[in-house]
Amino acid sequence: DVKESWDAEVHPKVDAGTLVDEAVQSGAPICVITGGEPAMHDLTSLTLGLQSAGLRTHIETSGTHPMTGTWDWVTFSPKRFKSPLDAIYGASHELKIVVVNRHDLQWGEEHAMKMPPAASCYFQPEWDRRDKVLPYIMKHLRTSPSWRISLQTHKYLGLP
Repeated sequence: DVKESWDAEVHPKVDAGTLVDEAVQSGAPICVITGGEPAMHDLTSLTLGLQSAGLRTHIETSGTHPMTGTWDWVTFSPKRFKSPLDAIYGASHELKIVVVNRHDLQWGEEHAMKMPPAASCYFQPEWDRRDKVLPYIMKHLRTSPSWRISLQTHKYLGLP
């Protein structure tokens, strides 16, 4: 979901069969589709192939496009610049709000009210603002026990 992921020369298109083969070879039991906005693409053949190979399929989406494919887990991570489709709320298992400033906490609460009762709700500090927003998140969590914190662990570990 960063501009760097948009360059087709750096990240060329790959057919679904190749992606399935690579996912199977990785040995991981779950394949998470994310980056940019995956729902912009027809993911039906990809999810069919992954599930036929015995892998679970997860997606992280901003909810701005209709989803295709069959998903075992849907993470809804809304963006302020484009409103999500209403259908995303009922289809989601998880809500992830990236927190850039303290106003994002209330914005997240507004989205959470539309989520299924069993949905997991997470606040994630935006990496470059983590020192500023983490205290806001921690204070909010003390009064909103249904929320949890999500950290970009890969960045703490220095992974891409």
